[in-house]
Amino acid sequence: MHLDMTKEQEIEQGLIKKLEELKYSYRPDIRDREALEQNFREKFEALNRVRLTDAEFARLLDDIISSDVFACAEHLRHRNTFEREDGTPLHYQLVNLKDWCKNSFEVVNQLRINTKSSFHRYDVILVVNGLPLVQIELKSLAVSPRRAMQQIVEYKHDPGNGYTNSLLCFM
Repeated sequence: MHLDMTKEQEIEQGLIKKLEELKYSYRPDIRDREALEQNFREKFEALNRVRLTDAEFARLLDDIISSDVFACAEHLRHRNTFEREDGTPLHYQLVNLKDWCKNSFEVVNQLRINTKSSFHRYDVILVVNGLPLVQIELKSLAVSPRRAMQQIVEYKHDPGNGYTNSLLCFM
């Protein structure tokens, strides 16, 4: 088992290196939900040229985090409106739809989202503007690729998983 683990780490580091060559920024500092949300806040505020209060940011998360994959897809594809504390509307987007190269592309590894009932760790996640969009589970050649798919399905079906109640809903 130890040999498989070493190989998985080597595969992971190789993938991250390749993604860095493709201009993804490696973010080894993002390891938990708090860091993921803080990164999203920074990217959201920069993209939309706005500063949110803590209460507004909490409400924004409540607005965009959904167990409905179609609602999440709609939020990604369209301009959205959010009511600020002073009652004014904030028209925002989660990704730069007009100029894709101006989006922020990052790679995160070994992210751990702990909830009341699960302690999942995700191998590699591709993040656009602070939103985790693509999950990659890595296995050594000694392990069937089917096992990686099974792991993702198990994570998704685990009660209290992060796919429905955190930014992972966009994956």
